[in-house]
Amino acid sequence: MVKKLLSLTDSAVAILRDKATEPRYSGNYLEPFEKGTYLCRQCGLALFRADNQFASACGWPSFDSELPGAILRLPDQDGRRTEILCHRCHGHLGHVFLGEGLTSKNLRHCVNSLSIEFVSSNDVMDTGEAIVAAGCFWGVQYYFDKLDGVLKTEVGYIGSHIDNPTYEDVCSKTTGHVEGIRVVYDVNRLSYEDVIKYFFEIHDPTQANGQGPDIGEQYLSRIFCFDDEQHQTAAKVIAYLRQHDCDVVTELLPMSVFWPAEEYHQDYYEKTGKSPYCHTRVRRFF
Repeated sequence: MVKKLLSLTDSAVAILRDKATEPRYSGNYLEPFEKGTYLCRQCGLALFRADNQFASACGWPSFDSELPGAILRLPDQDGRRTEILCHRCHGHLGHVFLGEGLTSKNLRHCVNSLSIEFVSSNDVMDTGEAIVAAGCFWGVQYYFDKLDGVLKTEVGYIGSHIDNPTYEDVCSKTTGHVEGIRVVYDVNRLSYEDVIKYFFEIHDPTQANGQGPDIGEQYLSRIFCFDDEQHQTAAKVIAYLRQHDCDVVTELLPMSVFWPAEEYHQDYYEKTGKSPYCHTRVRRFF
């Protein structure tokens, strides 16, 4: 369950694996959402519901209750506090405090924002993740957001050893990154195979030099695999397509760090009201 560390930045790895603490007020999720769920950023397990979050003014996200069986408590190495971890993958989350009187439950889970991830679903219990590339990430995100069972998408850059690339860096065609997308989905509604099949229907996997009019290495078709199981599933889907006269050029690659793109790239078509110019859905599986 620690496979997601492969795609995380050093700051997230330092918290989840090495038990670091992010600076106060440096992260997201300080203000409660009305509805939704917080997932473990390392393994995707549902940990907290949004209606158990409260504004504690402590500088980190705070919750006065967790989902049953989601949180593991251990004595902290400092001998004073109680550490909280994801019960499934043992990713470090933060600490729990009792007796502060901040809510009627008299309990506060103090959580590093980089150790969790918010999705708007209020009933999800477990999630999976796929990271793919299929040309301009605006269009890929537009279509994945329409797939029932997808809970969250995030566009970014992946496929190179160079840290913290910008859009301008990637467009220079000197970094080796492609425009990619993270797809977080409810495992009770979608499988990884479902996600990969949809990926092959929303772009042209036979185009070797880009996608549509977008030509260049940052627009190539790629699937980044967290483990052998994902690789085998993707390979099986590709084999099926090739057997049905679809000359797929999509490359399967091991996972590398996913760098989120600038905020103005996230949900671009939703923000602008425009429509994709180089993606359309073509049914390839019946």
